[in-house]
Amino acid sequence: MTNHPSRSNGMRRIWKEHLYKVLVIGDLGVGKTSIIRRYVHQTYSSNYRDTIGVDFALKVLNWDSETVRLQLWDIAGQERFGNMTRVYYREAMGAIIVFDVTRPATFEAVIKWKEDLDSKLILANGQNIATVLLANKCDQGREMTNSGIKMEQFCKDHGFVGWFETSAKDNFNISEAANFLVKHIMSTENDTLTTVVPDTISPQLNSDRQMSCSGCFKY
Repeated sequence: MTNHPSRSNGMRRIWKEHLYKVLVIGDLGVGKTSIIRRYVHQTYSSNYRDTIGVDFALKVLNWDSETVRLQLWDIAGQERFGNMTRVYYREAMGAIIVFDVTRPATFEAVIKWKEDLDSKLILANGQNIATVLLANKCDQGREMTNSGIKMEQFCKDHGFVGWFETSAKDNFNISEAANFLVKHIMSTENDTLTTVVPDTISPQLNSDRQMSCSGCFKY
C-alpha cells in the first residue's frame, strides 16, 4: 500500500493506493476466463480458448477515498495442483475458486484446489488468504446450489469467506463477488504473507509499486 498526500479545501489528506493480486482458479472449462473478461471488460463470448499456463488482467476500482488495482491471475485448470502453482500463487492476497454448477465433478475438485492454495499461502497471523467460492453458469441450472444452507456450511467447513451463484453470460453477481472479496482483503492487508513449509514461495506486499482499486459493495 502507498500513501500520497493531496490537498482538498485547504486540508491535507492522504490518498491511499493498493495493489492486490487475486488468483482465479478451478477446473478446466468452469468459466474463469469468462468471469474475468466480464468483470474487467464487460464483454462475454462463448468461444474463449482454454487458458494455457496463466493469463493476466487488471481492474482499477474506486473505493471511497482509496484506489485499488486488482491484478487478476487466470490460472489454467490443467495446472491442477502441480509444482508451477507455487510460482503462480506468489504474492497473492486473495483468491476466487470457480466451479460449474452443471458439472458435479468440478465441485468435487473445489476442496483440492482450496487445500492446494492453503498449503502454499498463509498470513502471518495464521489465517488463510481470503477466498470466495463461485458457483458459475447458474443461467444453465442451479440444481447444485438450491440449498443455500448447505453451501454456507460447506464454506464454513472449508474456510471460504463467502460464496455466490454467478453467470458470466448474464453478468450476474460478478462485480458483487469481487467487491466482497476486496473488502476482506483490505481488512487483512497489513498481515504479511509467509510460507507454511520451507519449499513454498513467500509472498510479500510490494509497497513501492503504484496501486489502485475501488468497488462499493453494500451490505
